[in-house]
Amino acid sequence: MTFRRPLAVLVAAALAGSLAACLGSVDIGGTLTGLPTGASVTLQNNGTDNLTLTANGDFTFSDAIGDGETYSVTVLTQPVGATCVVTNGTGTVEESTSSSITSVTVTCTANTAITGTVAGLGSGLNLVLQNVGSNGTTTLTVTENGPWAFTGTPTEGSAYAVTVKTNPPGQTCSVTTNATGTYRAGTATAVAVTCV
Repeated sequence: MTFRRPLAVLVAAALAGSLAACLGSVDIGGTLTGLPTGASVTLQNNGTDNLTLTANGDFTFSDAIGDGETYSVTVLTQPVGATCVVTNGTGTVEESTSSSITSVTVTCTANTAITGTVAGLGSGLNLVLQNVGSNGTTTLTVTENGPWAFTGTPTEGSAYAVTVKTNPPGQTCSVTTNATGTYRAGTATAVAVTCV
């Protein structure tokens, strides 16, 4: 009797392990291409499991998906200077799937504009940015925090210089990163504007 109980426990543990192996779980991932240098994109799977990528290449979400469960990969936050789209981003994990799913493809296309972000802008306020460059002078009114982009297509290799033309009432905004530079297609300008 003293030997049967440990044996029963071992058998039960082995059966539980076999059941877990049958149920299994599969990693969801794929490949990112076209992300501009210096930019980042944040993906989600099933509305959670956020994954921020800063370089092109293979990626895998941290949460595995069980047999019979679905997955849905979407872009939560687009990179500054590009737009990314997901293909092969949805599906169901079949019981026969024994390896990771790596067929999700995220393709980014660089925007042909001088782009950046603004932070700290008060609710209901706006500021005016100005870009003086090889292609002339353009202005842009920014009404909320987050990404922005000047209109127009800069010439490859043209210079740019972004400044704050008009501050919002009661605030002072300044360009804190990448205020000047040379526009290169496929590279995020990532101009950062901060308001206090």
